Amino acid sequence: MPVPILGTSYRAPKIGAMRKSTHTPQYALLRQRLAAMRQAAGLSQRELARRLKVPHTWVAKVESGERRIDLIEFAWFCQGCGVDAAMAAREVLGKGGRR
Repeated sequence: MPVPILGTSYRAPKIGAMRKSTHTPQYALLRQRLAAMRQAAGLSQRELARRLKVPHTWVAKVESGERRIDLIEFAWFCQGCGVDAAMAAREVLGKGGRR
């Protein structure tokens, strides 16, 4: 059905729902990589949280998958662990790939 906008109309495309990325093997790999990165830096969840100025539960929830992490937060997490975010992202995306 056309949708009128300021006197014009167009057909709105029907878009299917995408699968949530948090329920994929790739997101599980991301979470594993984040935990391994923190551990390799010799940081506890509390120590990393202090560096990031977030509650320690934030780190725990990100690593467990209870809380989704966005690109900027991923970069902060990496920086807090002394890891280059671009390299970490390439590693995760290279191993996981989208299927």
